[in-house]
Amino acid sequence: MPRSASTGAPPTRLAAALDVAARTLVAAVGGYAAAALNAAGLARWLPMPRVEAVMTGMLASFAVFALVAICAFAAARAGRVAFWTSAYCVPLALALYLAKHGGVA
Repeated sequence: MPRSASTGAPPTRLAAALDVAARTLVAAVGGYAAAALNAAGLARWLPMPRVEAVMTGMLASFAVFALVAICAFAAARAGRVAFWTSAYCVPLALALYLAKHGGVA
């Protein structure tokens, strides 16, 4: 059983349950956000016919969702996965927003 970083004592049942809940939330919500933004970005920016770009984006989004879900439970801390997922999603969301609303992207 993993030990607490601050005290070296094993975590309580509540702490372990909250850790699993946080990882599940990051995997579900963060994975969905990353997959949706990835699909939208690829569909918009791939230089191919629109139908093929959408299909490619959708197929790639399954891999992105799976990667976030796997990393959520493989990483040492759930907060680290949440940080890296948001670091992936925020620039992509900003680029899509600017592309839609007349920005430079």
